[in-house]
Amino acid sequence: MKSVLPIAVVLAVITALWYVAAVWLNAPWIYDQAARANAPAPTISQLVPLTMEQERPVLPTPHQVVRELVKSTFGMKVSSKKSLVYHGWITISATLLGFAMGTGLGIVLAIGIIHNRAMDLSVMPWAIASQTIPILAIAPMIIVVMNSLGVQGLVPKAIISAFLSFFPVLVGMVKGLRSPDQMQLDLLSTYGARPRDVLWRLRLPSSVPYLFASLKVGIAASLVGAIVGELPTGAVAGLGARLLSGSYYGQTVQIWAALFAAALVAATLVAIVGVAERGTLRRMGLGR
Repeated sequence: MKSVLPIAVVLAVITALWYVAAVWLNAPWIYDQAARANAPAPTISQLVPLTMEQERPVLPTPHQVVRELVKSTFGMKVSSKKSLVYHGWITISATLLGFAMGTGLGIVLAIGIIHNRAMDLSVMPWAIASQTIPILAIAPMIIVVMNSLGVQGLVPKAIISAFLSFFPVLVGMVKGLRSPDQMQLDLLSTYGARPRDVLWRLRLPSSVPYLFASLKVGIAASLVGAIVGELPTGAVAGLGARLLSGSYYGQTVQIWAALFAAALVAATLVAIVGVAERGTLRRMGLGR
């Protein structure tokens, strides 16, 4: 109960501020409509309910977003082009593929960096520099190049997801693989262990906590990459497509519902990684 109460208080404060902001931002349209009709300006008691049920509000109210979210998720068939489940699955598919690609790339590069001084001096600076490039700038380039090669659909979006997700995994794995102290390395050296044995028996097990911490960041970044990858393509499916269509037709409630759906998907994916982390660490004798 003590842990739930602070969360409930924070949510209540955010919701209250959201309603106040919705009234403030949506009120000018109400006053403008009254002025156009040569009607008296509405009073506060009349204004508040009018600002909360606009069809295309500047800022939708929380109950409008929740209503649209529930309707788009449970109120229609999963196969419907208006269903958030349908669009969410398209985005999740690209996210998971890109996450797998980015995780594999990050782990392989981290192992190479640990065992090769040249890679440490060359690959890591380039990996850091790659993250300074705005993803909105590079995403259209990736899409165009892939289309010129005849590759369309899921793969270009997955590549963009991998571009965002590999870096956290790379940094976390390098830190984890370097976490064993010199005494442990010297002990294995006295046993005549080869670099491969040191990797499998010491470095990789030591890196597992760091890996899972990086995976939580990477899976969220991968989702962002998948959504961004849908924006420059004019996609007709995916959460990014829902954001685009809502923007085209001024459906702000639809935009906010898609944003909340993306946030829920991200939270679910991170939670799944957390469950895998607890199970793995418990089997390794490191769980609490």
